[in-house]
Amino acid sequence: MNKIQLDNITIGDGRLILMAGPCVLEGLERSLMIGRRVKEIAARLDIPYIFKASFDKANRSSYKNPRGPGLDVGLEQLATIKAELNVPIVTDIHETSQAEPVSKVADIIQIPAFLCRQTDLLKAAAQTGAIVNVKKGQFLSPLDMKNVVEKLEYFGSRRIMLTERGASFGYNNLVVDMRSLPIMRSFGYPIIFDGTHSVQLPGGGGTKSSGQREFVEYLCRAAAAVGIDGLFLEVHDNPSEALSDGANMVPLDELEPLLKKVLAVHNVAKEF
Repeated sequence: MNKIQLDNITIGDGRLILMAGPCVLEGLERSLMIGRRVKEIAARLDIPYIFKASFDKANRSSYKNPRGPGLDVGLEQLATIKAELNVPIVTDIHETSQAEPVSKVADIIQIPAFLCRQTDLLKAAAQTGAIVNVKKGQFLSPLDMKNVVEKLEYFGSRRIMLTERGASFGYNNLVVDMRSLPIMRSFGYPIIFDGTHSVQLPGGGGTKSSGQREFVEYLCRAAAAVGIDGLFLEVHDNPSEALSDGANMVPLDELEPLLKKVLAVHNVAKEF
């Protein structure tokens, strides 16, 4: 396992890390509030915390749906959140031109699932020197992610994480194959489980995605039992008001009990 150092966090050393925050930036104050509360919870549980939020959701179901503040304003807000909370940042890129400016703020550049095979995007992210977290495409088998890893390595990156977020199965549904976790881990890099996008129902709301947040806990516990290095969760103080992915978000007041259960399973599983 290639361990990854991020400030005082070692990813892949047996501890469970948490990447969590709103799906998309919803103004500086609300995003800060969510990040502050998650940080407090993570600190109580001794879980290393990385704030996540997108500055642009470029793959929304409908052109009518909110996309976020955009690159310039979004990076300003992320930089403020990083400084005020004193936590690392992860955010997505969708275009090669975004990689370099995003790397000036974000510690981890995330490649969205729909774009995980885009060679030029992977190249641009790898060449920044930032950690690159690639979400496995809903259309790929876990074995196909070996090609993604080899692309990143070819372009000079050894700071790689892979994230499982479910596979397309029928209409408006995703299914998580837990075999993907050990398969992708065999490539030698830390594995993250996306507990909230895995219960998403893509396009299930007609002009937007829906979701089944009631299953987040069960999938996260199962993933922890199989073996993961981190958890990715979208959280919100009032998911019904969220600008994106509200149906599959974890309410903030349910986050701590959820993490306690997942952490308990993780601590047992890592002994095997």
